[in-house]
Amino acid sequence: MPNIKSAKKRVKVTETKTLQNKMYKSALKTSIKKFKSAIAAGDKALAQTTYIDAVSMVDKAVTKGILHANNAARKKSQYAVSLNSLS
Repeated sequence: MPNIKSAKKRVKVTETKTLQNKMYKSALKTSIKKFKSAIAAGDKALAQTTYIDAVSMVDKAVTKGILHANNAARKKSQYAVSLNSLS
């Protein structure tokens, strides 16, 4: 346990930020699962709406520093390919 006041604050801030990142990452995974389940079901209308949600969540994850930009670009490309193969 840290003794210095600023170090104690850093521990508290790190715990808060870690929790926020976990919450956002969980929401991101949920939106991706919804998209993939819509693709598996073959529901094109639902897949298009969930695709928009998933892509926006991935973009926000990049700006928050949760995902790397190249990782996000790869994910978005894979989602677009799977959505286009549905038709």
